[in-house]
Amino acid sequence: MVSGTKRLPRAVREQQMLDAAITVFAEHGYSDSSMDAIAAQAQISKPMLYLYYGSKDELFSACIARESGRFLDAMSAGFDPELRQRDQARTLVREFLRYVYENAQSWRVLYRVSIGTAAFADVVIESRQAITRMITDLIRRGTTVEGARDIDFELTAVALVGAGEAVADRISDGDIDLDDATELLLGITWRGLVGVGSSFDDES
Repeated sequence: MVSGTKRLPRAVREQQMLDAAITVFAEHGYSDSSMDAIAAQAQISKPMLYLYYGSKDELFSACIARESGRFLDAMSAGFDPELRQRDQARTLVREFLRYVYENAQSWRVLYRVSIGTAAFADVVIESRQAITRMITDLIRRGTTVEGARDIDFELTAVALVGAGEAVADRISDGDIDLDDATELLLGITWRGLVGVGSSFDDES
């Protein structure tokens, strides 16, 4: 009998399976990951895994949905519209990169494994669009300068997500220091706000 199959609440068991799947997918990619390996990682039987998730596609989709939600929650942490715009930008960048630093396997599944798996391209696009919309809204709410346009907020968010993904890849591999990466990405983000009347040294 596989160890760890004692009776657990369904919600707890589901999270256990998703945790195991994230570990396996992050290490082996989608194609080379098997339900056998995921069941073994979760210390459950394969039939039990299939009882909860009918296929590898279904399990992978559930992983993406959960990790995307966690990422969105992390991005909004610490947001305070009363902060100066520069401090608000720093909050966004810090939470973005800190999430990747603390959840490297999650990031690999969301933005490496998923991108390289054609069947999930639409899911990845939807996830990125949701993140971009949320960051756009946060930037808009944290901007106090006059003359700001919706396109300024949107393009800044697009730039942050694009640059953030590239920098985050380096963080998830342990190639760059978190604080250094935060300052680097903050500078890029702040330059994106020049169009709405700000500069990096502006105290407004």
